[in-house]
Amino acid sequence: MAHIPDGVLSPAVLAGGGILAAGGLAAALRHLDEARIARTAILAAVFFAASLIVVPVGPSSVHLLLGALMGLVIGTATFPAVLIALVLQAVLFGFGGLTTLGVNTFNIALPGVLFGLLAHGYVGRAQAPAAMLAAGAAAAAAVAGTAGLVALALILSSADFVQPAKVLGLTYLPLMLAEALITGFAVGFLKRVKPEIFLASARPVAA
Repeated sequence: MAHIPDGVLSPAVLAGGGILAAGGLAAALRHLDEARIARTAILAAVFFAASLIVVPVGPSSVHLLLGALMGLVIGTATFPAVLIALVLQAVLFGFGGLTTLGVNTFNIALPGVLFGLLAHGYVGRAQAPAAMLAAGAAAAAAVAGTAGLVALALILSSADFVQPAKVLGLTYLPLMLAEALITGFAVGFLKRVKPEIFLASARPVAA
């Protein structure tokens, strides 16, 4: 589960995650222009709602992340979008934790930004079917990246989490498929109704 609760991670990991998330936020806010604010707000709301739907998988649970979709559309603005949604979820529903906001934001946002930006150019040039496949691949890779970062945060906090982290990683496999399908269809829809989102001139800022 990407929403690591309070009381699980070590102080050093919490501090490191907070610093890294702050760096991502700083990079995003430097380039958050008026046009991107509206898209960021919309995607923050979509992430907020979608990630509240938790599906049990084995000993853990998973929920949609939509990191690659956000990375494709708003680039580094994924960081504030994820942070705002996580704050509201923690305060309103007790979902996740407050001390872990930095780590959770970084774990979800960074893979989405990286793989979304990597796929953005091709998605913009390609026809809808190929763009959908590329976006789906980016989404699956972003989920795998989040799984790896969550596992790393747990392992760095305590050696007791090594085995649970391995099991947790396996629960992300069905989520990779689900995210690939949802992101692929979302990109296919956007290519039909608003293809300019993916044009080179509209490329989300990476830093």
